Amino acid sequence: MTQDKWLNERLAYIRGLKAPNDQQRLMLILAEKGTLSADESRKLNALIRAEKAAERAQKARADVARIMNAEKALLRKARDHELYQSAGLLILAGLVDTKTGIPTMDKGELLGALVSLANANTPAEKRAEWKARGDALMASKSAK
Repeated sequence: MTQDKWLNERLAYIRGLKAPNDQQRLMLILAEKGTLSADESRKLNALIRAEKAAERAQKARADVARIMNAEKALLRKARDHELYQSAGLLILAGLVDTKTGIPTMDKGELLGALVSLANANTPAEKRAEWKARGDALMASKSAK
């Protein structure tokens, strides 16, 4: 893009701003002035360089925001996937109906049982037994 084309597009953009900054206002004044002295021409060129740098910085901030939002979306997706897998475990255990997604027992009763399990000081042998039974159930369900 040529300097004149960029300048005309940028001036149109600046005119559309509700509150251009001092630098942009001065750039508008100098660009719209017919004949420029050497000093004014030097100032306009410096303002154009600064405005181009500001435009690049704005694009870079937008790029970073897109990257951050994509990263957050990936984290949310991974979290949601883990939650769905946890719900699948409740289905495998027979605590939630496969077709309806409704718990097979009272919700308060189910929650109370899960809280008791979470707070229980269970011996390692019992936990190993639960793990073996759970691994076997998952293996048998995934084989089908």
